[in-house]
Amino acid sequence: MSETSDLIALRAAIPVIRIFDEAKALEFYVDYLGFTVDWSHRFEADLPIYLQVSRAGCLLHLSGHHGDATPGSTSFVPVADAAALHRELAAKAYPHLRPGLDEMPWGLQITVTDPFGNRLRFCEQRSAEASDADAG
Repeated sequence: MSETSDLIALRAAIPVIRIFDEAKALEFYVDYLGFTVDWSHRFEADLPIYLQVSRAGCLLHLSGHHGDATPGSTSFVPVADAAALHRELAAKAYPHLRPGLDEMPWGLQITVTDPFGNRLRFCEQRSAEASDADAG
């Protein structure tokens, strides 16, 4: 590696997710998924909101600003225990969604869709060794 590349520390990307209604976004991301609002910003009182939510090291930016993100996008979120998250979500009284727990070739996965058509795929990924054994 070059001397310059050793100094550049890349970190996990933070998805920007387009939202259209602040109350619905908070109901979904905070009340249902269990994220916490870290901060929010508006340039003026009647302009769209931009906020950061987090849960256990996962950061998401939610934006009401046109052009910040494409509605209907998908974010892949690694999770340590997909079954525990699935049980937690199933126990909540969120009337708009009942996600399944799907066994995929790459791991155990829960896909949720927010009120704006954006998908989050929470996945407990298989180790490379387990994936290699399945392929053989």
